[in-house]
Amino acid sequence: MSKVAFLGLGVMGFPIAGHLKVRGGHEVVVYNRTAATAAKWVAKFGGASAPTPRAAAAGCDIVFACVGNDSDLRAVTLGEDGAFAGMLPGAVFVDHTTASANVARELNRQARQGRFGFIDAPVSGGQAGAESGQLTVMCGGDSEDYVRVEPAISAYARFCCLMGPPGAGQLTKMVNQICIAGLVQALSEGLRFAKAAGLDQQLVVDVISKGAAQSWQMDNRHKTMIAGEFNFGFAVEWMRKDLAICLDEARRNGASLPVTALVDQFYGEVQAKGGGRWDTSSLITRL
Repeated sequence: MSKVAFLGLGVMGFPIAGHLKVRGGHEVVVYNRTAATAAKWVAKFGGASAPTPRAAAAGCDIVFACVGNDSDLRAVTLGEDGAFAGMLPGAVFVDHTTASANVARELNRQARQGRFGFIDAPVSGGQAGAESGQLTVMCGGDSEDYVRVEPAISAYARFCCLMGPPGAGQLTKMVNQICIAGLVQALSEGLRFAKAAGLDQQLVVDVISKGAAQSWQMDNRHKTMIAGEFNFGFAVEWMRKDLAICLDEARRNGASLPVTALVDQFYGEVQAKGGGRWDTSSLITRL
């Protein structure tokens, strides 16, 4: 049992912090920009809340964060009230935000100056995976820091792996999002083609999902795509944020991402017609 802090109680952070308290048995202090959400978490799980990231991090062995983007991450880590100002030498900061590799490397340098560790640890599995404690966690950082935090992460992860040095976790998450973008577009086109061809879409999926076309997206999203239901899961606006990170990194490393760039434009069309909060399978609506 460790004393841990969790910063950011959104749709991912709220249940993850709960697993740390209930499954992990840790002493948990939470911080959220909206204090009412932190109070709601404490009422449900126990533990305590703090008024600032610095106060939450004080005296903790591990500090976790799951916020929106690079700017949000800097806001909760840096500055007089940031978590880094309150962290003990020898502690470790674990960031579950999907952010850039650059900010991971930047914060790792800051952490080293403070003599504590930093692990970039974006997750895959969405809200459902967070709630069930079945996330996949891809990490970047020092191996000694990783070994120290992996037992705590196991409270909400089905798989966790150190991918390389600082930034490697974020780079791996970029690969994840690149692959998902192409898969969702292909599934959208396939379902639309089946309908145009006069086939029973459900029967088609029942057959092809037993072969090489099978994917998580097919298994978990085809029924709602056929039904035109998109009010759950990972939102289009969040996916566009992630794809922007992928495309920006590709411009730096020289990777060619023509399909990803095209699908990002398609998601822009979905946003333009009011679908920013629809889940990512809503790509099919533009067809």
